[in-house]
Amino acid sequence: MLAQMAQWLVDTIFDWGYWGIFLLMAVESSFIPFPSEVVLIPAGYLVSKGEMNAVLAMFSAIAGSLAGAFINYFGALWIGRRALERYGHYVLIKPETLHKMDAFFRDHGPISTFTGRLIPAVRQLISIPAGLAKMDLRLFSLYTALGAGIWSLILVVLGYVMGENEALIKAYLPQITLGAVAVAVVLIAVYMYRHRQKAKQN
Repeated sequence: MLAQMAQWLVDTIFDWGYWGIFLLMAVESSFIPFPSEVVLIPAGYLVSKGEMNAVLAMFSAIAGSLAGAFINYFGALWIGRRALERYGHYVLIKPETLHKMDAFFRDHGPISTFTGRLIPAVRQLISIPAGLAKMDLRLFSLYTALGAGIWSLILVVLGYVMGENEALIKAYLPQITLGAVAVAVVLIAVYMYRHRQKAKQN
């Protein structure tokens, strides 16, 4: 089943080209759970065969990730925010809670958005609180693109190097995922330390 699905994805991406990568990554980055590795590893394999351009594949992946993230961001901003402001008190969400969330993303939105894109499960969801908190759209876009770009590059390189070797991909993908999570944790720890040191100096 896995081999058939992988082959279908390779065929689909090959048939749709860069639009296929864009659309599938938009789905992956939105509220629909869809693993990015089943999109970008085959794309990397096609790059290794010379059937795709690496730069265009990466551009399509990042653009698709941004499109999906914008769906969550604006959905949370236009629908979720208004709903919480009007009905939040029914579920014990006070205006003060929203103000605290606004302040958090105003101060820590970039690091939260960037590291969130490196963590499985959080990757798709980080755009929702950013939208609810009305995070600056330019910063949201920049750090979403950076985080999505790093993760996309990892998967494309993995597909480029390992190709169709499913055993190697199964062996190394969990380790790479854990490595990305570890990097995110370290970045958060360094950021918190520097933030506290700066607060002490002030």
